[in-house]
Amino acid sequence: MIKVKVGLRPIVTNINLPTVLKTTVLPGDSIESLFIATQVGEIFCIRNGVIRIFLDIRQNIIKLGVSGGGYDERGLLGLAFHPEFYYNGLFYLHYSAAGTQGPGALPDSAAGTQGSGARPEFFTPNPCDPSTLNLKWTNREINYDHIDTVEEWVLHSNGQSLKRRTLLNLRRPFFNHNGVNSLNFSPETGKLVLTTGDGGSGFDPFNLSQDNMEIAGKIIEIDVVKHTFINNPPVVSRFNELPASVQETLTVIAKGVRNIPGISFQRVQNHYIKYVGNVGQHLVESIFSFINYIPIPVNQLILSSLKKYEPDPQGFINFGWRAWEGVLPASIIRGCSTNPDLNEKVIAYYNELVKTSTQRLRPIISYFHEDPRPNKFKGTALTGVQLYMGNRIPGLMGSIVFSDIARKDSELPGRGVLAYARVRTNFKLSDFSVIETDYNFGSQSAYYVSLGTNLNQSRLFLGVYGSMRVRDFNQGTVFEIVP
Repeated sequence: MIKVKVGLRPIVTNINLPTVLKTTVLPGDSIESLFIATQVGEIFCIRNGVIRIFLDIRQNIIKLGVSGGGYDERGLLGLAFHPEFYYNGLFYLHYSAAGTQGPGALPDSAAGTQGSGARPEFFTPNPCDPSTLNLKWTNREINYDHIDTVEEWVLHSNGQSLKRRTLLNLRRPFFNHNGVNSLNFSPETGKLVLTTGDGGSGFDPFNLSQDNMEIAGKIIEIDVVKHTFINNPPVVSRFNELPASVQETLTVIAKGVRNIPGISFQRVQNHYIKYVGNVGQHLVESIFSFINYIPIPVNQLILSSLKKYEPDPQGFINFGWRAWEGVLPASIIRGCSTNPDLNEKVIAYYNELVKTSTQRLRPIISYFHEDPRPNKFKGTALTGVQLYMGNRIPGLMGSIVFSDIARKDSELPGRGVLAYARVRTNFKLSDFSVIETDYNFGSQSAYYVSLGTNLNQSRLFLGVYGSMRVRDFNQGTVFEIVP
């Protein structure tokens, strides 16, 4: 692959951690404006280089980073503009709601941590102890971490934005894996697409992502045209807990999701190719694509569950988690102190691996947490996947561009990574190449936390943060990726 070098042109500096970067045309306007949503609850609008606050919902957001060293995966995670936003002013938010903090879904001993509020992602099953392999999420009304909400808002002609209704209230078991850039409208169906993570901790301890009744670990379409006549739906974690009128607005595209940093669409003749990244556990980060799928109405899923039969797997996209981590079996690493090359990988869920081996979707791009090949890098966590269809950077035209939060093999200060791949026409596994950048961050850490594009995918935007702690405020910069 050819080496591509790009520039990073700062658009705005000294903001909080940017989770969503996208453009739209404001009602009555003639040019696109860039919108930046921050994790703490601000939405900025940048038009012709002038920045202003579009919406500030910081008071609605759960208190972030108060434990676990300040790292957090909650907050304002999704922003999407209705396809007819120019005419109707409708937009949609996904965020972790203030005042909903709970103790978590596992006792401290099971989570492998000590003390209330500690980070629970260190949970690892023991293949020799069956009691750790299939845990149950019990007493959900009290054993949860927080509540996520998906809301519809409207921008009025006086410039004020007001909430119109709540679409979903979701109970989440842990603080992590809530998705990011989690709301996007499908140009194919016109529906709002919600990408939910598996609920968090590590190794999806309750196997929520494969359970058809669980909302966690799915890609869901919401028909926002249908009105549920329920202004404040109940807090739920399973589809069958939703009122019937809400169920009728939902269809499920996919399951087996660990954590997704958004979904990107490419029109090819009369079809749309969907590109989705899935964050890995210990081994590999993965990007998938699919064209055809059969969305399954939630009420049909519930009926199949009651009658104890599996929906048609031919149309139901399955990314394979928790048994599969992209191209590899999900494995527990047992370190060899004398030689890391001799580390053991123990398959975590062998029976599930076999069961999903023929049903799962294969990734088209994989990059690894350990990679001895030249001109590659050791990944940490995928933070964005975007298609680039512009011509200003010829080496990237028609490519999938993706970002990783930081090179695993880099010393402090942390440095994120940009890379690209050309998707093969047969959708088999593609190679990738690192994109070189010319920006000098000096002694400041630069974690690549988000990746965005404009409406016709001809421009790319990169969100960078100077810390892994959300309470280290105002360390963010949003760049445009330029030739």
